[in-house]
Amino acid sequence: MRGLILAAILTVAGANPDSLRTAFGKESVPTPKLPGTATQADTLDTGNPDVKVILYSDHTWRYIRDEKKVSKTKVFTEYWKENITNPYYGVGLESLPEKVTLWVVDTLDSYCCPNKTQYSSLFGYRHGRRHQGIDLPYPTGTPVYATFDGKVRMADWNSGYGNLVVLRHANGLETYYAHCSELKVKAGDWVHAGDVIALGGSTGRSSGPHLHFETRYKGYAFDPMWLIDFKTGELRHRLFTLRKRYFDANSRYVQEEDDEEVIAEGDEKDRIAAEQKAREEAIARQKAAEAAMQYYVIKSGDTLSKIAARYHTSVNTLCRLNGMTVNTKLQIGKRIRVK
Repeated sequence: MRGLILAAILTVAGANPDSLRTAFGKESVPTPKLPGTATQADTLDTGNPDVKVILYSDHTWRYIRDEKKVSKTKVFTEYWKENITNPYYGVGLESLPEKVTLWVVDTLDSYCCPNKTQYSSLFGYRHGRRHQGIDLPYPTGTPVYATFDGKVRMADWNSGYGNLVVLRHANGLETYYAHCSELKVKAGDWVHAGDVIALGGSTGRSSGPHLHFETRYKGYAFDPMWLIDFKTGELRHRLFTLRKRYFDANSRYVQEEDDEEVIAEGDEKDRIAAEQKAREEAIARQKAAEAAMQYYVIKSGDTLSKIAARYHTSVNTLCRLNGMTVNTKLQIGKRIRVK
């Protein structure tokens, strides 16, 4: 049954990633379930062992990566320290490229705005000290949501940050959530965008309830506004070109022309790969479903209950598979489906 549901998903979607988002009338990729509105109902396998399908209670669904396999990749093993705020010691700024292009969200990764609001303090210098992120108004006890899918690298107390959660994401970015009143995750947990990871507060070096939010790459912080428009809550880029100059404390987000050719090329490759993968998965599922089907030719003396007992199924299942009722007269020599 679950295989048929997945096949239906792919069939309805026409194996097109854009159609996948509206196959059930609700956009599910890359936007995650809204916090608190739907719970996970089931997990389905696909033809790709690294990819799963999650079904939610409100009938939305989405692809996700298999967290156990993703966690073994290089990005989640190198420089992985669960008790150090910045584990990238020894990585000099000069060793980083002038720019690196990163997928922020795709058909397997989602996004959830930390807080759609007017920020209270910007990235850069503040009171003569470097301010590594931005501050967002956040009343104590307010749920703090994961911005992107990722793995919890740190969930602990830090004298300056207070209660701090650090998430590492598959593209190498890390996001920091500081001054929380309570932590809801632990190091090593895998979370999805929109999952509650903490509660807002004013712990550590803080003058009042707020969320200090940072974005970092290889330990170097850059203005989160290069990625997120906090006034609208929108993600600025699916494919993000991170430039080394963004790490400068004097860097400020200004609207600039994106690398349109790079983004267009990346989107096209992503679309083609997703279509091919969906086609292969649909064919594999169809073949598996057909291979699993079994039929039986009715003989003299057969009854539905006898056939059901022989094939370890139920009369109701036989009726459903063959469009019959318990009162249907069995015809000798007719083939019926039993699996």
